[in-house]
Formats: sequence, C-alpha cells, structure tokens
Amino acid sequence: MKKQVLMCAPFNTRSGYGDHARSIFYSIMDREDLEIKCVDVRWGSTPRNHLDPKIPKHKKLLDTFIDGKNIQQPDIYIDIRIPNEYQTPGKVNIGITAGVEADICSAEFIQGCNKMGLNLVTSNFTKETFMRSVYDKVNNNTKQPEGEVRISKPMEVLSEGIDTDIYQPIPNAGKSDDPFKKQIYDLIKENFVYLFVGQWGKGGYGEDRKNIAVMIKCFIQAFANKPNPPALLLKTNGADFSILDKKETIDKIRQVKDQFKSLDNLPSVYLLHGDLTLEQMALLYNLPKIKAMLSCTHGEGFGRPLAEATCCDLPVIASNWSGQLDFLNPKQSLLINGELKPIPKSLIWKPIIVEPGKWFCVDEGDVINKLRLFHKNHKAIKNNAKKLGMWNRSKFSLTTMARDFNKVIDKALTAIPESPKPMSLKLPKLKKVSSNSNKKPATIKLPKLKKVT
Repeated sequence: MKKQVLMCAPFNTRSGYGDHARSIFYSIMDREDLEIKCVDVRWGSTPRNHLDPKIPKHKKLLDTFIDGKNIQQPDIYIDIRIPNEYQTPGKVNIGITAGVEADICSAEFIQGCNKMGLNLVTSNFTKETFMRSVYDKVNNNTKQPEGEVRISKPMEVLSEGIDTDIYQPIPNAGKSDDPFKKQIYDLIKENFVYLFVGQWGKGGYGEDRKNIAVMIKCFIQAFANKPNPPALLLKTNGADFSILDKKETIDKIRQVKDQFKSLDNLPSVYLLHGDLTLEQMALLYNLPKIKAMLSCTHGEGFGRPLAEATCCDLPVIASNWSGQLDFLNPKQSLLINGELKPIPKSLIWKPIIVEPGKWFCVDEGDVINKLRLFHKNHKAIKNNAKKLGMWNRSKFSLTTMARDFNKVIDKALTAIPESPKPMSLKLPKLKKVSSNSNKKPATIKLPKLKKVT
C-alpha cells in the first residue's frame, strides 16, 4: 500500500525557494511506493507562474496540487518554507529551509524547527547559524528566565541540487544562432563582461541583501577612465518583471552612476530585466563575452545562481562568507574580504531578520582589487574554474541531491508509527436466568478490604 506524502511549498513561484521545492519534488515524484499531494503557497510578492502544463514534469507537479483544506493525516509531511511557518499534520514531519543570511536566527525559527521530526538545511553555514543561536526561555507569568530555547531536534545538511543537464559547459556557445544570444550581443558591445544575477531587494545604499549598489560603485571605481574597460551586466529585478519595476531598477542604477558625474569615461552597466528560461540562463553563463560571475552579497543560505554559474565553468568572484562557501574555495574562485557588521535597523524584519544580527560587508577596496586582478589574469583563473565546475557538477547535481533525499525518505518511512490494530474483547459467556427459576443468581466474591487508618 502506498504511503501518503503531503508537501507544502511555493512550488509555482519564480524564486530560489520555488527552484529548491521543485527539485525536491522531482527527486521523489516517480517513486511507486508514495502517493504525493502538494499545497502551493505564496512566496512574498514573487510571480506565481513558473509551471507550464506543456512541460511533462511541470504537469506532473501541477496534477498533485490540492487546496490543503480538510486533508487526512499524511504518513509524511514535508514543509519547504521558513521555520516559523512550519506545520505538523503528518505522522512524520520534515522541515526544509535555506534558513538565514545573517549570523543568528530568531527564536521563532528555532521553535519552528523544534516542532519537526527532522530539519534539512541547504548549507553548513545555515546549520551552524541555527546551532549557535540560543535564547532565554521566559516564563509568561513571572517574566523570569526558565531554561533556554535552542535547537533540540535533528538537523542535517541537504545541499540544493543543480540541474547539470542544463547548467554545464556549452561548446561553441559563441557561435550559437539562438535569438537570446543575439539579443545579448546586440545589447553589449564590450567583449569582457562581469555578470551579476539576483533580485534587488529593499533598502537604501548598501542595505539591500545582495549589496548591488555597492557592487556597481566598486565596478565603476575599478575601471573608470581606463582604456577599453570591461562592462557589467545586471540580470536583476525588484519585486516582479513589470515595466514599472524595470523603470525603478534603472533609476537605482543611475543613482549610483550619478556619484561619478565628474568623470569623463565610465564603464558600461547594462540591465537585463525580465524572465529567462533555464536554458537561456545556462547559455548566458556560457557566452564568451561573459567572463565572470560577481556578487558582493551580505549573506546567502546557499547561493543558487553562484552554484549554477560554477557548473557552467564560469569563474566566480564573491563574498568570503555564508552559504556559498560550501561550493566555492579560494583556490578555484576569488573570494572578497570583509567583516561582519550589524544589520541596519531599517532592514530588521521579525522573525526573519532579527537583532542583534550581523551580516557580511565587503571591503570595497578588495572588491576593486579583485576585479582588476581578474581582468589581468582571467585566463589562468578560468582554468581553475573548470576544475571547480567538474567537482560541483558531481557533488551538487540534482542526481546527488535526489539520492541523498531519497535516503531521508527511506528512513522516514521506517519511522512512521503503526496504526493500532483493531482488537476484540473476549467476554465471559453469560447464562440467562429466568424469572421463574428457583436458582439463585450467581454471586461474585469480592476481596476483603482492610481499613487503612
């Protein structure tokens, strides 16, 4: 008999959590011992239109969707969200999260994890952050501490899986007649381009989590008034892919460039705004014009676009802190120095980003140095990136993730408590005594009771 599995996640969203949730589903969707149902939920304001019923595996996922109301208790429940949203309707409950981008997580996140039978996180950084976050447990009546709030349930690392059938080196990508390649080459005239991929979030200068404004500033400083400068391509957007969002993104770029009005020759900064297919993203990472992936991020739970880029053998220049260090190293990529600093109060967002949390702030001088170093030595660094790509395509592939997650499911199946078997009571046979019978009714001898003083 098939075991019932219920999954809850932002499956249809164009987000990192959506990508991760879909890959988790795909890893178990063909198991004959499971019957899977899925509840699709929102993820902030990200668009909910990723799944295309014309794509077979998308159709298979869409066919599992239910509204989540009046469901029977599943054997295994899998919740792929942030921990304060976790529910526990299953006989066995598993929480999966990228967790945090700062050096601590909230008490609410810990309490959410402690509701689950098992917690899976996407990086060693995330696990370490959860494990070191400890809070006083306060009595609601006396307001006095009475113990601690810390992780008490099992927590393991399950890295995100990259589809290496798509994200891999593409021979002769520069000779492709793909219309998307033509679009990029028509847009960008330079032959040496740094690429950034990520959402431009909330916050002022230096406050958005991806730290995009600071990255643009450092790029301009590195190559302003230089002959034949490289370009920077930003594959970014705000909340969505609307015309208004594109205008707001362009305005943000101009605000940074306006700091350099006194300079005559500034390097080009291009914007690629809108939705791309996975195949277009892979081609972008492989185009000969694109020389390196750049990120000055404040923190990542994993850093999926960076991992995808490495699987295409694209060199990466990124912050030397947080989740991406699971698949980046200083020998085969360029890691930017910096230090942990308090998260701006305007960015505190309980229970997701809490005080007194800190995140990573790049050393702007080192960003400039690393950009110039790569510009001079990119061919040698490219060779190291190829070695990293080969390793990451093996260790962080969808196949590897699926293998590891199926082991988790196998173990969970053995932990499902057995339903109680129906039992019958054997009662003594009673003889009917008629009212006209002279026989005395049977008596029951009771034990003698002693009085206890």
